[in-house]
Amino acid sequence: MTTDLASPSVLLIYTGGTIGMIRNPETGALESFTFEHLTRHIPELKQMRCRIDSIQFNPPIDSSDMTPALWVKLAQIIYDNYNQYDGFVVLHGSDTMAYTASALSFALENLAKPVIFTGSQLPIGVLRTDGKENLITAIEIATSKRPDGTPSVPEVCILFQNQLLRGNRTTKANAEKFNAFKSHNYPNLADVGVYINYYTRRILHRQAGLPLKPHFLFDTNVIVLTLFPGIQERIVTEVLKTEGLKAIVMKTFGTGNAPQREWFVRAVREATQRGMVIINITQCLSGSVDMKRYENGRQLLEAGVTSGYDSTVEAAVTKLMFLFGHGYPPEEVRRLMNQSLAGEITLESDLPLQQEATLDL
Repeated sequence: MTTDLASPSVLLIYTGGTIGMIRNPETGALESFTFEHLTRHIPELKQMRCRIDSIQFNPPIDSSDMTPALWVKLAQIIYDNYNQYDGFVVLHGSDTMAYTASALSFALENLAKPVIFTGSQLPIGVLRTDGKENLITAIEIATSKRPDGTPSVPEVCILFQNQLLRGNRTTKANAEKFNAFKSHNYPNLADVGVYINYYTRRILHRQAGLPLKPHFLFDTNVIVLTLFPGIQERIVTEVLKTEGLKAIVMKTFGTGNAPQREWFVRAVREATQRGMVIINITQCLSGSVDMKRYENGRQLLEAGVTSGYDSTVEAAVTKLMFLFGHGYPPEEVRRLMNQSLAGEITLESDLPLQQEATLDL
């Protein structure tokens, strides 16, 4: 690795995932291997004009085993090394990458440097791996600067298959294609081709000079409830009465609609009156909740349900864990869920800017 201290610097954090796996010749199963093997398969890393240091989770974590405790570990690593590096690249399994990226976007308050998540669909040792290009590009973005010397993308992002996406706007959309992630409700922050084209107006602009403020508390008393035709009263009422449960992300139909069943509305109203926070997000891949549009949505609003706007399920879940983890009472959680803390939702006041950004090509 380059050791010139005057060079741009990046800390590579290897948590695990497909990008750092090799096939067991006896069982055929994918197993984790060390970061040293990773650099052996990508000799181009030694040619990059930046200083690259690395930290590795031991043992590496399959992303299916990712937990809030490990989100805290990541936030701590970034905080402890924040002043020593220009940017950070996190190698992470793709299955839960959007959850971790969303969580980190809330945990790293006043972030002013790039934190780029990436990984691969094929292991780095496979001939057609997508991991090599993803990693090299992520490092380049993590060390990229604007003409004024400030970072090009000072936020938590996901870089996959030539697209740079805001982390808390992203969902894994395909289990097999290299283009695995989509940001359905917010445009790309950058597109990668011969050149890396950054769309500056889409990128978060934070107040300069504020110190990084990490947060290490997440409350996991949150659940996702997906509505479907024929959902049973017994199931809904049992979920709403779960002991210790503080919040529900309710995936509804269309613009935030739910069945007009007396038992359903009654159960929801009783839950919110007990202090349960219920966030309404749409099952649709794109679009936003508007509970005032139809009677089937208005009934939820009147029962105390809170709009999740155009949030992804990953962002809604981790934001609730974050807010309850810090001891906010239900009314304050509801209020903050209707505010954009890290660019995770589009409010009405943001729509002209987003529409303008969409045309910023």
